[in-house]
Amino acid sequence: MNWITNYVRPRINSMFGRREVPENLWIKCPETGAMVFHTDLEENKWVIPSSGFHMKMPARARLKDLFDDGAFEELPQPKVAQDPLKFRDSKKYADRLKENRAKADQEDTIIAGVGTLDGLKLVAVVHEFKFLGGSLGMAAGEAIIQAFERALKENSPLVIFPASGGARMQEGILSLMQMPRVTVMVEMMREAGLPYIVVLTNPTTGGVSASYAMLGDIQIAEPGAEIGFAGRRVIEQTIREQLPEGFQTAEYLLDHGMVDMVVDRHEIPGTLSRLLKIMTGAPAAPASAMLEPPHGEEADHDDADDTEAADEAGQN
Repeated sequence: MNWITNYVRPRINSMFGRREVPENLWIKCPETGAMVFHTDLEENKWVIPSSGFHMKMPARARLKDLFDDGAFEELPQPKVAQDPLKFRDSKKYADRLKENRAKADQEDTIIAGVGTLDGLKLVAVVHEFKFLGGSLGMAAGEAIIQAFERALKENSPLVIFPASGGARMQEGILSLMQMPRVTVMVEMMREAGLPYIVVLTNPTTGGVSASYAMLGDIQIAEPGAEIGFAGRRVIEQTIREQLPEGFQTAEYLLDHGMVDMVVDRHEIPGTLSRLLKIMTGAPAAPASAMLEPPHGEEADHDDADDTEAADEAGQN
């Protein structure tokens, strides 16, 4: 490995020749300004090691991190009308779609997969914020609905990781229609007695937060995630008041009862596994693990003796 050619971005044509070197080799922490090398950040699940700041995590990377051995079946992307309103602002909506597909390397905002989490079958849905801000359009709505249908068919739980700016304005009312459609699927999951857990990531706003993102049986949030409908500046201008410090952050919502827990990204797979096994009645741990005494044989005998003594005291 050549340190110069792999880690230092060439400014001029040199003896090493022209090379395509990524622009984002070093990532700056938004909180502290510390610079982190991109491979270190990826290895730490896109969490800044020094500050614990949670950067946006790519959708496929999140699915690989969630499922056992990183293996999952990716659900096919639905076929929908690409530009139903022939929308155009500074450029054609069709052109924006092409640009974002190339940038995000996927067809639309949503990626869904089926796999196992500690042996429990699970359907997971992830918003890719890099694709038009994770906005909810017809393709995204249909992809989420198909994921719910797969969960109902497989009789398995569904976990969703929203990261969105809200409904996609280029699709107008057709985008807004996806909110009640997905909400109906949430209700079908409840009727079937299947768990539906939401893991709120940064940011979750707009129509997504106003519908299925806040309807989970359990609401989890990543640290520091911005969660709300309208932005802070818009709210302050509307009500003409200064909002509290940390308003619309995961921690603020936890303190005010809007989410159930704030969980570090490294702990999310384990937390989901425990919650889902409780909710589905699945075994909490393999039988072999249960047979191994945590503190040695002698400690277990002592505990048994204590239990017997307590029973005898109760009888007396």
